[in-house]
Amino acid sequence: MCAQTGPELFFPEPGSSTREAKFLCGLCEIREACLEYALTHDERFGVWGGLSEQERYELRRRRSSSAA
Repeated sequence: MCAQTGPELFFPEPGSSTREAKFLCGLCEIREACLEYALTHDERFGVWGGLSEQERYELRRRRSSSAA
């Protein structure tokens, strides 16, 4: 689904909305795999698997604190 959409939707300017990108992610069959890819490869920019940079950071932080 994201392959047919321009990258600007998933890599918005700072302060821009990620709502549309997250909506498309919610419809995607491989959303979880995309998110795991972003977490594994430390993707720091854009919307991946339905989560923004800040949301992925928080998820990584929660995962590391629960593993400790």
